[in-house]
Amino acid sequence: MPEKIKKSNSEWRQQLTPVQYAVTREKATEPPFSGEYEQTTTPGVYRCVCCGAEVFASDAKFDAGCGWPSFTRPVAVERVDETADRSHGMVRVEVLCAKCDAHLGHVFNDGPQPTGLRYCINSASLKLDPKT
Repeated sequence: MPEKIKKSNSEWRQQLTPVQYAVTREKATEPPFSGEYEQTTTPGVYRCVCCGAEVFASDAKFDAGCGWPSFTRPVAVERVDETADRSHGMVRVEVLCAKCDAHLGHVFNDGPQPTGLRYCINSASLKLDPKT
């Protein structure tokens, strides 16, 4: 992965919608079943809304019924970073874009095989690049 993208809060605010900013830069969560990509089945690649890095692909997307887009794996392990999240009285694993540190969502160990993982990702952190 190339060098990290660093921008000031005001630069991110100019680039992103208020919801995108809240989710990716302030670690907010969109309400369940409200995101643009929660039910999307369009083939393509999901990019980080902040920097455009490819983070997930439609062939790894599945309907977990949880209210957020869910994936079994990232495009490549080096495309995302994971860190402990102890907010809200729980211990979870936060998923970040490796290129710009945008908050994408969380990963859980209750997904389908072959990975057993469920990357539960906010639609507001993604931009679908449809396969043409």
